[in-house]
Amino acid sequence: MQNSEVFILAIESSCDDTAAAVLHNDKVLSNVVANQLIHNQYGGVVPELASRAHQQNIVPVIDAALRKANIQKEQLSAIAFTQGPGLMGSLLVGSSFAKSMALALQIPLIAVNHMHAHILAHFIDEEGFDKPEFPFLALTISGGHTQIVRVDGFFNMSIIGETTDDAVGEAFDKSAKILGLPYPGGPLVDKYAQLGNPKAFPFTKPKVPGLDFSFSGLKTAILYFIQKKKLENSNFIEENINDICASIQHTIIEILMDKLKLAVKETGIKQIAIGGGVSANSGIRNTLKEAEKKYGWKTFIPKFEYTTDNAAMIGIVGYQKFLSEHFETSSVVSKARIQF
Repeated sequence: MQNSEVFILAIESSCDDTAAAVLHNDKVLSNVVANQLIHNQYGGVVPELASRAHQQNIVPVIDAALRKANIQKEQLSAIAFTQGPGLMGSLLVGSSFAKSMALALQIPLIAVNHMHAHILAHFIDEEGFDKPEFPFLALTISGGHTQIVRVDGFFNMSIIGETTDDAVGEAFDKSAKILGLPYPGGPLVDKYAQLGNPKAFPFTKPKVPGLDFSFSGLKTAILYFIQKKKLENSNFIEENINDICASIQHTIIEILMDKLKLAVKETGIKQIAIGGGVSANSGIRNTLKEAEKKYGWKTFIPKFEYTTDNAAMIGIVGYQKFLSEHFETSSVVSKARIQF
């Protein structure tokens, strides 16, 4: 389907951010996100509270996205929403609203895989940002996922490596919790790491065959290390916070890079794109940029606002699906776990 005036309203509600965006073809006209600060006091996302907050936020967020884009709802060509993966209650709020609005406006409904969206966010038309060419390798790193994906087309992707236990974002957040840092701790580890010595405290990297990852052993090693050091010096964390965070971050980045180097060797593909919330990490971004010169790779790092959960990335997948007329009926169901 070719149409120079395609307007997609996209809705993202997979976890604790209520987001809506409007795209004109592959350009973002608005990208609005409402964060849920209530979870900070619990040290993690509480699913029931998340779904209730989505119900409160979804109407004002969508209204703000339409107003910021300066278009009327009658101009919309289709509505795209996150089908999964995610928290079931949160997903249902977004999908129910999308279904109702699409039905009321009598326009197509488009279901989007959240993880595909993190990868295809690179195809949003943004000044100063290149788009990868097929095939490329995508490293999707977030609180719930760590994957290396071979991307041969918009709807032709295959996972060639993934975590066997915990995700990389969980490793960052749990390490931060061990250090007594508030939730969400991952960005704080990154902040302190920039001031520390990355080789101050060596941690053993897990030995996992092939392209798969494991982070549970590293988390345990960090816990035992901190417990031992605190017995020797009760002020150990306070006196060494920068070096501890730098060492943890350095180890995690080395684990990711070792697998990426192996993936490039096995596939022969030297185009690397990253996505997901952890791709906002400055250490990972800098290391990937250095890899361009060091290994001759071409790396693609998304605009910061497209790394964490947002609706613009849902919208770009919605646009590509609109062009191929890949629509859903109102019987489509949300899925906490969804086939990649």
